[in-house]
Amino acid sequence: MQKIALAEKFYLTTFLEIPQCQTAQHSTAQHSTAQHSTAQQEYDFQSLKLQQLKSVLPEIFSENQIDFEKFQQLFGDQIATSPDRYGLNWAGKSAAYQTLQSPTFKTLTPCVGESVNFDTTQNLFIEGENLDVLKALQKSYFNSVKMIYIDPPYNTGNDFVYNDSFAQSKAEYAEAVGDLDEQGKLKKAFVKNSKENGHYHSNWLNMMLPRLHLARNLLKDDGVIFISIDDNEQAQLKLLCDEVFGEENFVNAIAINMKNIAGASGGGEDKRLKKNVEILLIYVKSYESFNGFENVYEYREISELVEEYKQTGKSWKYTSVLVDKGNANYICSTVDGEGNEIKIYSRKGYQINSVSELSKLENLPEKEIYKKYATKIFQTAMPQSSIRSRVMKAVSELSIENDFFSIEYIPRSGRNKGILYEQFYKGDNFRLLAWLKDVSEEINGELYKKEMQGTFWDFVSETKNLTKEGNIPFPNGKKPVALLKRLLEMQDDKNCLVLDFFCGSGTTAHSVMKLNYEDNGKRRYICVQIPEILDPDDKDQKLAYELCNELNKPTNIAEISKERIRRAGKQISEQHKEIDTGFKVFKLTDSHFKQWQQPTKENLADQLEMFVEPLKKDAGPQAVLYEILLRLGLKLTAKVRWENGVFWVEEENITVALLLTDLQAVNFDEIFAKCPQKVVALDSLFANNDALKKNTELQMNDAGIAFVVI
Repeated sequence: MQKIALAEKFYLTTFLEIPQCQTAQHSTAQHSTAQHSTAQQEYDFQSLKLQQLKSVLPEIFSENQIDFEKFQQLFGDQIATSPDRYGLNWAGKSAAYQTLQSPTFKTLTPCVGESVNFDTTQNLFIEGENLDVLKALQKSYFNSVKMIYIDPPYNTGNDFVYNDSFAQSKAEYAEAVGDLDEQGKLKKAFVKNSKENGHYHSNWLNMMLPRLHLARNLLKDDGVIFISIDDNEQAQLKLLCDEVFGEENFVNAIAINMKNIAGASGGGEDKRLKKNVEILLIYVKSYESFNGFENVYEYREISELVEEYKQTGKSWKYTSVLVDKGNANYICSTVDGEGNEIKIYSRKGYQINSVSELSKLENLPEKEIYKKYATKIFQTAMPQSSIRSRVMKAVSELSIENDFFSIEYIPRSGRNKGILYEQFYKGDNFRLLAWLKDVSEEINGELYKKEMQGTFWDFVSETKNLTKEGNIPFPNGKKPVALLKRLLEMQDDKNCLVLDFFCGSGTTAHSVMKLNYEDNGKRRYICVQIPEILDPDDKDQKLAYELCNELNKPTNIAEISKERIRRAGKQISEQHKEIDTGFKVFKLTDSHFKQWQQPTKENLADQLEMFVEPLKKDAGPQAVLYEILLRLGLKLTAKVRWENGVFWVEEENITVALLLTDLQAVNFDEIFAKCPQKVVALDSLFANNDALKKNTELQMNDAGIAFVVI
């Protein structure tokens, strides 16, 4: 165990550097100085982690700082000090951690015109580079997400990896070829990561590390993350996830058959076997808090399955029907291993026919016989059961000549735990009647056989028409809705929040809406997609590019995602208007507040002007409103209404009033009457009138309302 590394994880800095909120009791000078400070105590994630560490290990602190000598005394030889120790390392790893800890000066700006049902929906689509988006979401969505699914670039050698400014190890070369601007920042948000690149794996890991850490922060304690990957990076990803989430929080690695061999890549030319399997890694935030998954089943329509068995020469076992179970005559009792009574009955006058016999007798197709007698169809089995052997022994001692028996007992475990249960046995060997109903389910009037799945899933049939799924042309990399629905169905919460920050064509959003339609759930989603430009010369992107042009939209993948969600939502809402098929669109932009910089001769006047007006000229009230919501830790789907010069924001049991436009329109008596927990006002609205500001503060204090000035 690397205890030092554990402690170092608590050194996380704030993710949102914003002007510090001050109560009005401060003087104007004090307020102005702090107003644009980059130090942000209220939103300091590092302080939060240090407080958590202090609550667990107070003895390692000295004067509110970690004393590593005390730490070493406490843990002794548990601290790994040898340079030769197990772990994943690569070029740029320390810089990746620096990027994780660096703040963002970005915010999320609403785009009402691109949204659907902006005022009522609980779904979000965020357009922008996902590293900054994840940082922007930290305060509002910390410990809020039940399930994350991501399908990141697989690093095949032709993929574009998201390119953070720190990751360019050959900065001089990048500047020489024009990839860096005058400030040394990369012009492109993502670059091609070819296998000839000497930092091929490192670049990909540098991209993934900070994003996974930020994603983990957003997960609830019982939350789960699913990550699709192939064999280019699955080995590295497993080790990286062990580091980020903890090896003890690994759940499963699922092998998913995505293609028939004929359509798979590889083989032949490069001497490898055909690649038709992808990997799905599953981690939880806390295995102790994790409630486990719902059972996973594959469903096959019975009549199709029977026909397939006939065509392939397989033996279909469920062919007998207990038309009449006859009369039960009690003969004796025995006990199970815990001493609970098992009553045994001899059966007379029973009737058993085959499915084919009944089909002829009743002049019905076998498909209809399966539907009509679904609860009475069985096969026989010889389970290694202590109950079966006890029943056989008890009956043999009575020398009863009969070939059909039943028992009644109350199981203490298993599917029928605590319920009076009836079992049937046939023949001299007491073969157990195993019912089709126990392995099948009726869905929309059709009978389906369900088979419990392990860690190999077959989705070949779901990928055959994948290019058309969602009614948008985007063939490369699209995941089937059936796969995402399965992951959603594994969760024990139908009202959970789902996050996908490599959203691609929008399959996750589509799947959430579709499953909500099918089971009346109220799942919500946050989908994040960078506006990656579509290439009209790429055969896999050409049709998507043309669609964007037809719609008069920018030619990027984010537009394809939004269009798919609109189309899928429209189709679903036509059948079920109660389902939330809307989504709020937000775009990653620079903060609407001016950023304080160290004053110089040249910029002193501009910096002083920030004390008078902290907002940028193009900052609209709604944009400022949502930036402040993120600062306050309120969700972007909080209920907002405009009333008499006040933005009223409600989220669960929290009410906040925001004064962002003109104090003349504000009726303060209404605010006092409604008594929100907090009132937030822009300092510039007071026009340097300290008396008005102080009087407002005193009135708020008298009313028991927290008053914050920005």
